[in-house]
Parts: sequence; C-alpha cells; structure tokens
Amino acid sequence: MTVDLEKYFARIGWDGEPEPTLATLRSLHRAHVLGIPFENVDVVVGSVPSLDLADLQAKLVEGSRGGYCFEQNTLFAAVLEQLGFEVTRLTGRVLVGARPGEIRPRTHMVLAVRVPGESGRHLADVGFGGRGALLEPLPMVPDQVRDGAGRHHRLLVEEPDGPAPVWVLQAETDGVWDGQVAFTLDRVPTPDIGVANWHVATYPRSPFKRLYIQYTKGAGHLRLDGMTFTRTAADGTTAVRELESPDEVVELLEGEFGIVPPPGLRASL
Repeated sequence: MTVDLEKYFARIGWDGEPEPTLATLRSLHRAHVLGIPFENVDVVVGSVPSLDLADLQAKLVEGSRGGYCFEQNTLFAAVLEQLGFEVTRLTGRVLVGARPGEIRPRTHMVLAVRVPGESGRHLADVGFGGRGALLEPLPMVPDQVRDGAGRHHRLLVEEPDGPAPVWVLQAETDGVWDGQVAFTLDRVPTPDIGVANWHVATYPRSPFKRLYIQYTKGAGHLRLDGMTFTRTAADGTTAVRELESPDEVVELLEGEFGIVPPPGLRASL
C-alpha cells in the first residue's frame, strides 16, 4: 500500500515540486501541519486508531478527519519515503506538563529525515499539535536555535544514563525555553509503534481519554481540551469558552476544526 500523493497534496493544499529536496521537506511539513488537525476522537469513542496506510488515507486524506502523533507521522513518513527521502521512525517522552523528575513512557512519535545530497538529518514532527509545535523540520544540530516560520526551537543532547544520548526538543515562548519531547536515535520498528499506539488509546489513565483537539490555522491556534475551547490569535491573546453540550461540541468540530466526527461521539461525551 502506498499513499495517493495527488490526493494527499490536495488535502494539505500543497502544489510544489514532488522532489526529495530540503525545500520540499520544509514546505510539505508546514502544509501538513496547517492542513490536517490534531485530534483523538477515535480514542474518546472507544476505538484504537489504525496505523494501516489504507486506513490513514481514508481518514486523514480522503475523510474530514485528523489524527494524533502516531497517525500523522506514520502518514507523513510514508509520503516522504515515496518521494525519495530516508526516514527513521523514533519514539519519545512528552515533557510538556511533566513534574520534575517524572519519567513518562515513550508515547510520542517523531521522525529523523535525511535529504538526498544534504549532510546531517532533520527532525520532523507533524503530530504534536500544540502552539509551540514544529512548523518546519529542525536541523539535528545540538544547541543551534532555529527560527522556523516564526517559531523558535533548539535541540539539546543530554549525557546518557543508559546506552544512548538523549535528545531534547525545546520550544521558546516569551524568552523561556520549555521541553517538548525527549528521544533517542535508535530506530523503532513498526510493531513497537503499534504497541505504543495501543497503550495511548487504551490505558485508563491516558490523557487522550478526554477530547483533545488542536489546529494551527495561519498564525493563530485553536484548542479544545475536554469542554474548554481556546482560540489564540496571532498576537498571543486568547479567548476561552466553556462548551455546555455534546451538540455544541460537534458543531464546533465541524465548523472551526473541519472535523466530521463519528456518530458515537455524542454518546461518549
């Protein structure tokens, strides 16, 4: 199974040259983030999102849906490989909101991408969703601040406690650097990614048991966390609204996020 690239490009509104170049990688990454929302509706209604490419194409490309990290980055990796990029799938620990000293499981997926003819690799992640997420891939060079489409990121490399160094992706907001995800560079086989995906979707204390949807729209950002909807404007100002009914949630998803949820969502809420 391969991705229908013509349909994928139409879905994210991309009309560049489908060649394995750094310019293509950057523009595709940005178009994907702006074109497909982050959402966990399937988990909320009680199912485990499929990572099969045919299912991802039906849902994220041909359907009015989004997905979370495992879905988004699995789809993006397949697209890049079809175009001639070399992609290594990695898993990491989300650091946002973690308590000091807390060790979380590896429940996030990122990609290390090698561009033909270019030295080094780039970190790609179209499945983080938050305001500080990567809009463009980040050169995998430690301690180098990167301004990617107006967002500032850097990678730090920590001394290893185990057999491999730990890379930490940080995002800068208002002069403060916050960790987003920590990962190592060991390639993660497909079955391991499937297990992590299953854990996130089924673990009773998973944060994705509540509705969690994010969408970067232009220079702004939308977030629905449970029944709390937050709209962030380009200047950083926010407007917060509490939703009062499942019908209001569905209306918001269809109108603001462009998501047509399955019928079971109302009952799950």
